Amino acid sequence: MYIPYHPMGMQQQTALPHAREAQAHHPTSPYQMLFHWNRLDWNFPNAAMKQRFELHQYWKHCMPAGVKVDRRGRFYVSVPRWAEGVPATLNTIVMVNGKPVLDAFPSWEWNTPGDVRVLQSVLGYEIDEHNRMWILDQGKIAYNTSPEGSQKLVIWDLNANRLIDSMVIPDDIAPPRTSFLNDIVVDNRNGYAYITDSGSGWPDHEVYGGIIVYNMRTKRFRRVLDSHYSTQDVPRFRFEIDTEPVYRNKPVRIGADGIALSADRETLFYCQVTGRNLYAIDTGLLRNFDTPDHIIRNSVQALGSKGTTTDGMHADNQGHVFYTMLEGKGIGYYSPCTRSFHKLLSDDRMLWVDGVAFDQRGSIIFNNNRLHRMFEEPQNIDWDDPYNLIIWRAYIGRDVKSYLYG
Repeated sequence: MYIPYHPMGMQQQTALPHAREAQAHHPTSPYQMLFHWNRLDWNFPNAAMKQRFELHQYWKHCMPAGVKVDRRGRFYVSVPRWAEGVPATLNTIVMVNGKPVLDAFPSWEWNTPGDVRVLQSVLGYEIDEHNRMWILDQGKIAYNTSPEGSQKLVIWDLNANRLIDSMVIPDDIAPPRTSFLNDIVVDNRNGYAYITDSGSGWPDHEVYGGIIVYNMRTKRFRRVLDSHYSTQDVPRFRFEIDTEPVYRNKPVRIGADGIALSADRETLFYCQVTGRNLYAIDTGLLRNFDTPDHIIRNSVQALGSKGTTTDGMHADNQGHVFYTMLEGKGIGYYSPCTRSFHKLLSDDRMLWVDGVAFDQRGSIIFNNNRLHRMFEEPQNIDWDDPYNLIIWRAYIGRDVKSYLYG
C-alpha cells in the first residue's frame, strides 16, 4: 500500500488535497475492492448461449476494460470484442447467488455481433452530468476491419433507458482498417466531445494515432493530430510490469489512449500507452474546425514524464488529472497548478490498471485486468486466482467529483 506522502523517482512530494481527509476515513486502507473475479461470467438469457460460452472457453479473452458508475450507483463494465465469443460488450454488474456477474446493457439485442446498427465492440464510454451515456463503438471484432457503419458514437439516456442518438463516424475520420477508437470525454457546456484513436487496429502494422473532435450542434467530426508524435507510439519503446516484459515476443504498440478534460473545459490532456509523457492542447483550437492543422500540431504542449506508462485517465472538478500507472501498478495524478506528477496509491494486485472514473461520493473507481497476460501468446494467467480481475474504489475527498461537475 502506498500513502501519497513519499516521492516516486523525481516526482514531487506534495500530497493531493483531501489526502489527509481520505486517510481519516480509511485509516488502515485508503482503497478497497468492490468486485473481483478469477474470470468473467454473464447472466445469460438462455442455457444454449452459456453452454457455447463454456464449451469454447470464450471467457479466456473476456477482459473488463472501462468501469463507471451512474448517479443511482449502478456499475457498468465494457468488455471489448478483441476476440471472438464475447457475449456482450457493454454490461451492468448484477448479483446472482451472491456473486457479481455481467448482464448485457442496454439489452442483449443491443449487443448482437454482426449487426452494425447496435454495439459491436465498446472500450471507451462516458456518463455525463445529465446521466447520459456516450458510447464509443470500435466497430471491429477480433481486430478485423470495421464494417461500414459500425464505428459510431451512441448516446443513451440512462434515466429514461432509451436511445437519444447514434452517429456513424465517417471512414475518412476513423479509417476502418487501422482505427482503434479508445476513449471519450464530453463537454456539454461548449457542445463538443473528444475521442482518442490509438491507431492500433491493424496488429503487426504501423500505428496511425490521432484525436477526433465531435461538434454536437453540427454533428460533424474532425480528425486532428493524425500521426503526430504525441498520438503515436514511441519508437522501439519497451516496458515491464513486475520485471515481466509486456508482450515478450513482440513489443506492444498503442498510440493515443488516455484522455482527460479539465474542469473548465479549456485543456485537453492525453497520452499514448507506449510512452510515458503527458500532453495537452488548448480546446479553443479544437473547437474551431477552421483552425489550420499545422497550428494545432504546433500547439501541443509536452508536460513531461509521468514516470510510468498509462492506459486510462480522468480529471476531477478540482483541477487534477488522475492516470493509471501500468509500470507503477496503481494510480497517479498530475497537478496543473504546480506542473507536477504524484503517485497516489499502488498495490501488487493492480496488474494493468485500465480505466478510472468518479462516483458521486468523493471516490475514484478503477479496475485492473491483466491485459498484458490475457493477450500474451501463449496466455499467462492462473485462472484459479480469485483476484485476476478487480474493481477498486479509493476515497479522495468529500467534494471531489468528475470534471463534468466542475
